[in-house]
Amino acid sequence: MPKNRPRELASPLLLLLATGLGVAVLSYAGYVAVTWYRFGRGAHAAGQDALLDEFMPEYEVRERHEIRVAAPAHVTFAAARELDLQRSPLVRAIFDLRTLPSRWRGEQEQEQPHGFLAHTLSIGWGILAEIADHEIAVGAVTQPWEPVGQFHSLPPAEFAGFDEPGYAKIVWTIVAEPIGPAESLFRTETRVRTTDAESRARFRRYWAMFSPGILLIRYEVLRLVKSEAERAAHRWREPGS
Repeated sequence: MPKNRPRELASPLLLLLATGLGVAVLSYAGYVAVTWYRFGRGAHAAGQDALLDEFMPEYEVRERHEIRVAAPAHVTFAAARELDLQRSPLVRAIFDLRTLPSRWRGEQEQEQPHGFLAHTLSIGWGILAEIADHEIAVGAVTQPWEPVGQFHSLPPAEFAGFDEPGYAKIVWTIVAEPIGPAESLFRTETRVRTTDAESRARFRRYWAMFSPGILLIRYEVLRLVKSEAERAAHRWREPGS
């Protein structure tokens, strides 16, 4: 066996890794450019969700995702409210990456509730409106471009009219629509609107760069809700359960 055989094998492998890295970098750069360009375009969809329309009929960002679930709507809605995102390795990895700066500074992470809605409220979001067993709208004002982003809730009557410069207003819903006695459509939608030109520019850069991680969490939520709701529905249908 020639002594230089490992070196001959290493060169194509390094070339392959470098090519893959280059493709990944170029793909991400293309995504950032397209997302930045599309920001704020088509920013009106009133009539698609009454709760969202009440608090933010016009917006700069709108993300809507849905999935069919083999479970009644009330079971799906309960699964979404109580979902434990820490069960997902993907979500834990994204959260750990996001909190790296604070952990490097030696700051201790506070213990948070595990339920999806309870955790959301514990970090500053507020409930704007709710339709029992069907839909809930949650909102906050924030500056996510800052190193340590914080969320601040507002009374529902003040949210729509809030226009203090320097903020992004965010409202999102979780919805379970019945499409049969044992099937439902789970949907989540997020809308964002900034309060002045400077915050718009800052949020535009932030969204272009970091939205891939945010959207990955959204898709993971869909998967987890479907899994949990269908498991709960199976138990619910079992005799004697």
